[in-house]
Amino acid sequence: MWKPLIGVSALALMTACASTGNIETEPVVADAPPVLEEVVEDVVDVVVEPVAFETYSAEAFFQTTSFGLANGSGYVWSSDDSKILAHSDGSGVFNAIAISADGSVTELTNSETDAHFVQSFFPGDDRIIVTADQGGNELNHIYVVELDGTLVDVTPGENVKAFFGGWRADDAVFYVWHNGRDSANFDLYSVDPADYSTTMVFENPGFQPGALSDSGRWLALDKPRTSADSDVYVVDLSAEMPEPVLVTEHEGNIAHGTYGFSPDESKLIYSTNEFGEFSQAWTHDLETGEKAVLIEADWDVSFVFYSPSGRYRVHAINADGLTDLTILDTTSDESVTLNGVPEGELGQIRFSRDESKIAFGLNTDTSPYNLYMTELGGEAVRLTDALNPEIEEANLVTATVERFEASDGVVIPGIMYKPQQASAETPVPAIVFVHGGPGGQTTRGYSALIQHLVNHGYAVYGANNRGSSGYGKTFFHMDDKRHGEEDLRDIVEAGHYLRSLDWVDDEKVGVMGGSYGGFMTAAALTFHPEEFEVGVNIFGVTNWVRTLQSIPDWWAAFREALYDEMGDPATDAERHRAISPLFHAENVTKPMLVVQGANDPRVLQVESDELVAAIRDNGVHVEYVLFPDEGHGFLRKENRITASEAYVTFLDTYLKGEGAAPEGEAETES
Repeated sequence: MWKPLIGVSALALMTACASTGNIETEPVVADAPPVLEEVVEDVVDVVVEPVAFETYSAEAFFQTTSFGLANGSGYVWSSDDSKILAHSDGSGVFNAIAISADGSVTELTNSETDAHFVQSFFPGDDRIIVTADQGGNELNHIYVVELDGTLVDVTPGENVKAFFGGWRADDAVFYVWHNGRDSANFDLYSVDPADYSTTMVFENPGFQPGALSDSGRWLALDKPRTSADSDVYVVDLSAEMPEPVLVTEHEGNIAHGTYGFSPDESKLIYSTNEFGEFSQAWTHDLETGEKAVLIEADWDVSFVFYSPSGRYRVHAINADGLTDLTILDTTSDESVTLNGVPEGELGQIRFSRDESKIAFGLNTDTSPYNLYMTELGGEAVRLTDALNPEIEEANLVTATVERFEASDGVVIPGIMYKPQQASAETPVPAIVFVHGGPGGQTTRGYSALIQHLVNHGYAVYGANNRGSSGYGKTFFHMDDKRHGEEDLRDIVEAGHYLRSLDWVDDEKVGVMGGSYGGFMTAAALTFHPEEFEVGVNIFGVTNWVRTLQSIPDWWAAFREALYDEMGDPATDAERHRAISPLFHAENVTKPMLVVQGANDPRVLQVESDELVAAIRDNGVHVEYVLFPDEGHGFLRKENRITASEAYVTFLDTYLKGEGAAPEGEAETES
């Protein structure tokens, strides 16, 4: 909810549970396995024993370790190019680690409470930059981890939110954005790496931070006006009086966003959907103003960036729920081939300082995100083992893209996970899984939550209802100011679609989602009470009147666009009340599980508290799991395990029907 988007046209407001894939993946389809062209004589027959199907606990799935590489704007490789900077939740909480070429790991932070995400090595030594909030409140600060492990907060302040902005090309300063001056706006500061003193570089009058050129001269800023219309401005920070200059002048509803700058800093690279349904990458010449297309496709261009020297250009296309990534050698105009990489989706391409090597991540539907390292032209080496060895990968399920036609003729795409035990003879219960947003997208990729459900016999269909991103601007705007109406009907009809499949038990279909998906879940049980047997509401909005009035200050730059998408509470409060489950909770007749983080700044705890109380007043069974140390999304592994076990236990009882209903009402504080 209220996540800033850089370089894309969609306005994703509530993004938790928006995708079944991994965080910050930028994938590409790797080399296909070679085709065997000759029959080898004297082949020995080998009998391959089938893997006996097993089910696993949530703890087994979430003992899967999550990895991620440092910020692409920082130094991911150490000064001698011998190790890479990453974070991992192997301890149960995300912490910073360094990984050498032989796979050996050095722990760099050891927090037992707050997740620490890595941003950068220092240019000439092994100090690192990390970001962390406090108990999930999203007030991230920027810290330097000294060589002795001491953390220095370079963005202090009780209500400060900050993020890393990269290093200047001469390494004399690094940049941070924070809202210490004005909680509604993020100003740009430079930080002296010697004493961590800060200097304001740009006082932000109300723009969304876009991109900063390597030299620190050029700054791009995004200005969303509505969810369909946005602009890009450029600031010459070398000018005596730096002022934002509009570079995307246009008429009508056209969405623009920032990707970055060309390596020689002569051009801005930006996105636009002016010329069709999908966002293309264009260039704007900073001297002449001339514009030209750089990358166009039949899907949205997700991102564009260059290696440090500019020799390699990396870009990705969001192709029907899969990210198709290309690494282009601009000196030869040929794509780079990665050897020894399993088929899957690549992401987080990070070049070594001399550009002879890259680090990257890879996942599939059945394998979590692992980190790799390779010399260009050499064989890739896997550095991590993310999947719990207790789990046999053959027992997990590969997703497919499936579509159905809604009653008004609109085609709705989605991601389908069919349990291995499902057949016409043994139909299984099913879940419509609703992504966050509005404007999110369920995509392919490994998800411990999804695989746990499927492993326990539940089909999961991630419906990308109208209003989802990734399928063109017309589809994206079909739900504007109609949230809880046509988009909710798509979710209801996704349930009908599941019931039509001969391998689905047509009497056992539930709905589940997080954030905006949690709202859709609660709305489905409230406004269509006979359509689903159960609902699992994960920190979902229940009172839009209050939620839209309690937008955190740091999203003030998005307020106009948000109100255009959802409606202004000053004028649309009646409609907001009409679609809010809380005010119609007397309609709920089916069991609901509600899961909430107490520190959530986007969907406040009171949203869940009041809905639970209202449903209980109806005499309807509702279970409530409250995490006192989480925010909007669960970062502590133990809490993810508790939540996932709660999902399956609830569904086993009330959807699959394997257990008896407990006496009284259940409430858990973890």
